[in-house]
Amino acid sequence: MKFAYIGFDSYNNSTNYLARGEVMMNKKIYDYKHIIWDWNGTLVDDVWLVVEIMNKMLKKRHLPAIDSKKYREIFDFPVTKYYLKLGFDFSREPFEKLTVEFISEYYERFNECRLFNHTEEFLKKIRDVGISQSILSASKEDVLIEKIKYYGIEKNFCKIVGLENHYAESKIEKGKKWIVSLNLNPHEVLLIGDTVHDYIVSKHIRCDSLLIASGHNSFERLAKLDTDIIRSLDEII
Repeated sequence: MKFAYIGFDSYNNSTNYLARGEVMMNKKIYDYKHIIWDWNGTLVDDVWLVVEIMNKMLKKRHLPAIDSKKYREIFDFPVTKYYLKLGFDFSREPFEKLTVEFISEYYERFNECRLFNHTEEFLKKIRDVGISQSILSASKEDVLIEKIKYYGIEKNFCKIVGLENHYAESKIEKGKKWIVSLNLNPHEVLLIGDTVHDYIVSKHIRCDSLLIASGHNSFERLAKLDTDIIRSLDEII
């Protein structure tokens, strides 16, 4: 079932209902009191960099290369599952060693990535209508905070929540603790992300979700979930 999505265009004109995207929300963005954002693949466009670095690692081990389409089809949490799908053998090279190899170049080159179009504009619009925002990411928290400050958007968030390490295991437990700290009814919270895992996190913390199919999972994978999907932030600006 498709719903009429009411974004910020209709905030100033309640009769201007815009039907956009493939699966649309029947609840206004500004009806929520808090928005939890994912970071990688949701606000910052880093898929190209992940694929580029991973292909270097695969080539070094004589494993088949991937493109962004294949990557979006197989990327998963915990990322150990995704590494195994790529052909890595943990009996020969521990996952921890492989992760260090990947993350070292990823952090070194991360500033080459750009925010998705209209990200800053959208974050400001949400802030201006009085909705609080936070980030919940599987990235290592200290590095996450550093990178968000690099893009100059930290002022939009009341809290930035990451993990203690760079193994990208799961955000579920962090999400549970954060939504309790918010002291809000979960139905007053919207989680915006780009992966199946973001949807799973939203179910565990009992809030609504909106998935953007321009990040780390394909539209086809996301379309199988019982949630709302858009193809890019452009659809709600």
